[in-house]
Amino acid sequence: MTDTISPEDITGLVLAGGRGQRMGGIDKGLQNFNGIPLALHTLMRLQPQVGHLMINANRNLSAYEAFGVPVWPDALADFAGPLAGFMAGLEQCETPYLLTVPCDTPLFATDLASRLAAGLCQQGADIAMAAAPETGRDGISSLRTQPVFCLMRIDLLESLVRFTHGGGRKIDAWTAQHPTAVVAFDQPGDDPQAFFNANTLAELHALEAQQP
Repeated sequence: MTDTISPEDITGLVLAGGRGQRMGGIDKGLQNFNGIPLALHTLMRLQPQVGHLMINANRNLSAYEAFGVPVWPDALADFAGPLAGFMAGLEQCETPYLLTVPCDTPLFATDLASRLAAGLCQQGADIAMAAAPETGRDGISSLRTQPVFCLMRIDLLESLVRFTHGGGRKIDAWTAQHPTAVVAFDQPGDDPQAFFNANTLAELHALEAQQP
């Protein structure tokens, strides 16, 4: 295991392949955030962190292709969830590592890739997953994993194919099969809303209104 991972060895994959059910079935990645489509905003935030970029989308492919990076539909049929996007990315990835980021979390950390890479190397893991503080209904804050923010070795493709072909759909259940580093984004200066995902248009507009 290397001590560091160069950004050039990481391909960033923007996950925009969902049904957008909680947004009324609209294509979430094409909704504007500060005047820019969410998926494009995510690409721009991710670009300085990685060497290469791709998008996973299942609708409006020409609109996504206009953002200037390769677009790949799910490798599994029927909107099978984020792992279908993971698989599409792993199948097309030409670098040693793939980093997945959802399109609906526009404030994710600008040092996401480097911190996940450091955690993966330090712990000798195959996967590094982000975790962030979340306050429960009891008012107590605790770290919660953010499994769609995942850095993984591309040689995990065979494992993921076996898992999904066996009916598996939950990210945590798959990553539990491999050495996984959990990287906490709870340091001073970390944005407490960095991993807030906008599931509805109202949440998206509220998040947008809070920006300076």
